[in-house]
Amino acid sequence: MAVHSALVDAAPTSVNGQITDTVTQVNTKVLGDSPAQVMGNLMIYTSQALANAAYNASQQQAQEGIDEQAATAMAISTLFDVDTAASGVVIEKIYH
Repeated sequence: MAVHSALVDAAPTSVNGQITDTVTQVNTKVLGDSPAQVMGNLMIYTSQALANAAYNASQQQAQEGIDEQAATAMAISTLFDVDTAASGVVIEKIYH
């Protein structure tokens, strides 16, 4: 009974050293892991940005190709729409 009464009588004035060591180790681990996590996030975000830039560039090139085809088709259509009879008269006046 003496042991029990000694435990009850002793008022807790400080935290057990094992607990403070454990909390300190956990905090140290969290602080130690932070730089690696930040660098990992930086690499992921950078790779995503570069992938988006490459995707946007290829899409822009594809759109430019479509625009060039449309412009070429319009130019050919315009050439075919020229009145050939009027051109023939003009060319005949030039050469005669």
